[in-house]
Amino acid sequence: MDEKIIMFTDGGSRNNPGPSAVGVYIETLNKKYGEYVGIKTNNEAEYLALIFGLKKLKQLLGKAAKTSTIECYLDSELVVRQLNHIYKLKEKHIQELFLEIWNLMLDFRMVTFAHILREKNKISDALVNEALDREEKQGNLL
Repeated sequence: MDEKIIMFTDGGSRNNPGPSAVGVYIETLNKKYGEYVGIKTNNEAEYLALIFGLKKLKQLLGKAAKTSTIECYLDSELVVRQLNHIYKLKEKHIQELFLEIWNLMLDFRMVTFAHILREKNKISDALVNEALDREEKQGNLL
């Protein structure tokens, strides 16, 4: 059985670099996750959101992951173009995150990356802000 999973991810940082969080909305499974990831750049947060989402899908799908097609939607045109081999990766730490995603892709039948407008990524964006607000309320942000 080939299952198609639609996932929206977003990463954001307040200041760049600054306190950062990831938001993942797995539309097909109606699952939502928001998590603080520490002091990161905006691009790092975008990559970490995708890594978080792919790991979560692997966990949720189990053996079915191998026969699943994952459609990933991001509002970061830069990251999508890097993942689709249109733009080169210059920073070493971004190359490492890219490789982690590439290795995670092996757990699924197919993974695609598409750019969407920020307005179409409202749920993931809200999850990022909720995670940052939660961390701020706990007094953990610098």
